[in-house]
Amino acid sequence: PWGSCAGNTLAMARQSRVPCLLLTRPAPQSQRFAQEIRARLGAVPVVISPLMTTVFHRPDLPDLPFRAVILTSETGVKATSQLHAALPTLAFCVGNRTAAAATAAGFDARSADGDVHALAAMILASGVAGPLLHLRGDDSAGNLAETLTKGGLETYSTIVYTQAPCPLTDQAIALFGQDTPVLAPIFSPRSARLLVAALPQTRVAPVWVAAISPAAAEVARALSPARLVTAAHPDGENMLHAVADLYSLPGTA
Repeated sequence: PWGSCAGNTLAMARQSRVPCLLLTRPAPQSQRFAQEIRARLGAVPVVISPLMTTVFHRPDLPDLPFRAVILTSETGVKATSQLHAALPTLAFCVGNRTAAAATAAGFDARSADGDVHALAAMILASGVAGPLLHLRGDDSAGNLAETLTKGGLETYSTIVYTQAPCPLTDQAIALFGQDTPVLAPIFSPRSARLLVAALPQTRVAPVWVAAISPAAAEVARALSPARLVTAAHPDGENMLHAVADLYSLPGTA
């Protein structure tokens, strides 16, 4: 029971001085991350309190002969199943998790294994003909469609889901009234902004941050983190490494 941390998990954290892991992504991604970090580190205390909930849209897509879709999140892949439109099978994906989800959804997926800049470079180097269709959320890093179009590859962008903000749960807020550190993995600049806005006005707990990118880390500085590390590469595997590195620092046991 990930959300029942305010009782047993707070007690566990206080007794061991192990930071409590606060996961603020949507529940499925947070649950998977919790399982993966516990597989590496053992029974670390965890609270899941999503700061966003996904709302899917069914927009009218441009009536064009698209040669490929571009997917920059697993949520974007899930959104394709909500669309009443035939899509091309070729999918350019930002990273391996997105590509795996796209493959499972029936796409011929190619992974840039990186960020949006690596994805743009891969697409431009692929030799694919346009037009292409970027299916994305309302909050997206950079303007990929504009970058590709300026690079000579006609690309359109359509918002297929929105991440609506949510408040922190009472269990999550309770963490900040204790003196045990709260370790918050930050997966995007927007996640950092939402956490900054959601924190209680007064807090006792020191905040430790593992940021997925320098951009996310920069926004997260508004949290006045006692410790801050940035993942070596902007993907889930390196975020696991970053969190594990924070737990390995002196004073965490």
